[in-house]
Amino acid sequence: MRLLYFTRDYTTHDHRILASLADTEHAVYYLRLERRNRQLEDRPLPPQVKIVPWAGGQETARLRQGPRLLLDLRRVIRQIKPDLIHAGPIQTCAFLVALSGFQPLVSMSWGSDMLVDAGRNRFYQWATRYTLRYSRVLFGDCDAVRQKAATFDFPPERAVIFPWGIDLERFSPGEDGGLRERKGWQDNFVLLHLRSWEPIYGVDVLAKGFVIAAQQRPELRLFLLGGGSLASSLRRMLSNGGVLDKVHFGGQVSQGELPRYYRAADLYLSASHSDGSSVSLMEALGSGLPVLVSDIPGNREWVTPGEQGWWFPDNDPYALAEGIVRAAEQRERLLKMRTAARALAEERADWNKNFEKMLAGYQMALELK
Repeated sequence: MRLLYFTRDYTTHDHRILASLADTEHAVYYLRLERRNRQLEDRPLPPQVKIVPWAGGQETARLRQGPRLLLDLRRVIRQIKPDLIHAGPIQTCAFLVALSGFQPLVSMSWGSDMLVDAGRNRFYQWATRYTLRYSRVLFGDCDAVRQKAATFDFPPERAVIFPWGIDLERFSPGEDGGLRERKGWQDNFVLLHLRSWEPIYGVDVLAKGFVIAAQQRPELRLFLLGGGSLASSLRRMLSNGGVLDKVHFGGQVSQGELPRYYRAADLYLSASHSDGSSVSLMEALGSGLPVLVSDIPGNREWVTPGEQGWWFPDNDPYALAEGIVRAAEQRERLLKMRTAARALAEERADWNKNFEKMLAGYQMALELK
């Protein structure tokens, strides 16, 4: 099969999918909509994947570029003659393919495109409905995506739901390579946050919650990785709260270094306002790391309170702080949670197993008329 994989940017998730596809018998072509300022994945594409040069993929995509991109996408389709196109997010890449008239289209939701963007305004609602109407199959990483697609009249039986999954060998319990010792944090209670510093991920809630908790528990420390548009306000909140010296700003950590941070932490945090099956949450679980996450549909599908960790009410920094303090006071209980977290990851987050569901979705799309 000749497969065209069309995505917004080159991320860790794209690398995972393309690396697996490269090991199949399919001819895989890769089309990139845009190239944003931040590098989201530091590993190169597998050599078996053919990068398609076209009008996009060199800068941030703008709505006004739509007609030119659509025209060139049609050229790419004529040139490659794919048997199937796998495209997402819904309102950008998949929408362009739907406008091109190509079939069969497998649209892939990235979570927030369906759970948030689909209702943003009338244009997004129309683009979502149009794309789903011309999609043979919809890929999603959580049942909340299937349910939202059904409100746009997409048949639930044609939604193939599977978590993007993780490499359970890389993200596993183990030694941190001396990371915690070099910081002098051996006797501290260490938190880990690595979501992007953007409003949708609730990083302001995280900062406020950490300030409140650290004022009650001086032994708390925070690995704060990544970056984003809220960097200035985030540092200001932490500084004003008097906890800046308790935070390690790790920046964009390479994929090779990332497992060490999970192993060095005592508790994973996410205050995200919207998520599907969060890959960083799955990586934490795979690493045997207990979690404290916002009470949203995507997280509820993964965390049973008191087993792998806890929920806290979305957008509530005081509840987040209370949860952090509670966890710090229950270190012995966290040992059992570590075992439960790893067991859940082995059951549901194994990408090698979930990849087979993706291939089955392709076959469904080819057979449907």
